[in-house]
Amino acid sequence: MDHSVESIIDQLKQMANPDLVAGISRFGIPTENVIGIRSPELRKLAKALGVSQQLADSLWKSSIHEAKLLATYIADPGKITIEKSEDWLGDIYSWDICDSFCRTLADTDYAYTQAITWSARKEEFVKRGGFVTMVNLAIHDKKAQDHQLEAFFPFIIREAHDERNFVRKAVNWALRQIGKRNQGLHQKAIEVAHQIKNQGTSSAKWIANDALRELTSMAVIGRLNKKS
Repeated sequence: MDHSVESIIDQLKQMANPDLVAGISRFGIPTENVIGIRSPELRKLAKALGVSQQLADSLWKSSIHEAKLLATYIADPGKITIEKSEDWLGDIYSWDICDSFCRTLADTDYAYTQAITWSARKEEFVKRGGFVTMVNLAIHDKKAQDHQLEAFFPFIIREAHDERNFVRKAVNWALRQIGKRNQGLHQKAIEVAHQIKNQGTSSAKWIANDALRELTSMAVIGRLNKKS
């Protein structure tokens, strides 16, 4: 396979299906630069290309939505500096690119500290990026100690007031995912949810109620009991 950015952009255009664009818009993704490629097809291409930060950087410069998404799939966490992560996060305009990039960011050496830093930022997708990085650390960092993930709780509490949909959903997601890690974090996440609920804002109440609904479900409790 030709790994030049020009050939890959040509291949993306050949894979494009304009009939998919309308459906993508229903997921809250801006479609101005979407050409219509299903995620499994894009991931298959990423697997064939392999990890390459140089190619990812070139694809990221494209205006095509799927090219940017492909860039997040093949990016190399070992070569993404804090400065580059800031540049990319600052360019993000959709939740799908944000969430995909944060999966890569969770594998960087600075993930824990920067997740907290980003969670305080005003920009919608930078702030979301902070919380989605927390989500990915809770899921994928198998060596994480409880105190590392518990350290995110004060920042989850602090930002629960944010009414922006993509932010509050990420705050909620981080709370739920940390709470599903193990029994100890589960109990602490429930306590945090009640603290958030007491803030009284509409966003805080939504975050807390939704988190409590899942965390107190028999499905989650059963999995944690079995895991322990």
